[in-house]
Amino acid sequence: QTSHRIDRQLVCDAFNYAMARQGYPTDVMVHSDQGSQYCSRDFRALLLTNDCIQSMSRRGNCWDNAVTESFFHTLKGHVVHGSVFSTRKEANAFLFDYIEIYYNRVRRHSANGWLSPEAFEQKYFKSLEGLVVHDTV
Repeated sequence: QTSHRIDRQLVCDAFNYAMARQGYPTDVMVHSDQGSQYCSRDFRALLLTNDCIQSMSRRGNCWDNAVTESFFHTLKGHVVHGSVFSTRKEANAFLFDYIEIYYNRVRRHSANGWLSPEAFEQKYFKSLEGLVVHDTV
């Protein structure tokens, strides 16, 4: 999702897209900064409806969200900086290819034991197969 500005509609649309793509998982923690779009009634209601937990970084503390800050630093500084797109559609296609194809499936990450995010996620879920979860409540 792209827009001329970050507003509550954009974050709600992006959240709905992500949830649909992941099969509407429950007990998801959604971490963000304290931007007004993330504090909006609409977004908070959406989180509640989807059984998601909201987590916000402390005001002015980028270290609380270091992984996301690092991702966008790389995206803006090394990938998008200097690029010229003729249309929004062209920019969207470029960003989709970079994030969904290269970053998530190909690029290896030291924090993931040099696996791509997709391979790391697959390995994680495979490690859960056969585990029995006991409800302690």
